[in-house]
Amino acid sequence: MSEQEQVDVKLAVAKLKQEHADYDAAIDAMIKAGCDQLQIQRMKKKKLAIKDQLQKLEDRIIPDIIA
Repeated sequence: MSEQEQVDVKLAVAKLKQEHADYDAAIDAMIKAGCDQLQIQRMKKKKLAIKDQLQKLEDRIIPDIIA
């Protein structure tokens, strides 16, 4: 992976981490406000999808090392 690709992936990781944190804060606020459980579950599902994307990108940055 070239240096530019690494920079691009790291930038995407940073954006996804921020988005994940935003969803986390939104979910907490929805729970405190007593919002519909279905809406909260949908938000949690989106948050989990972001976490999965984040993990895939981080795996591209950090190669697997077989010991």
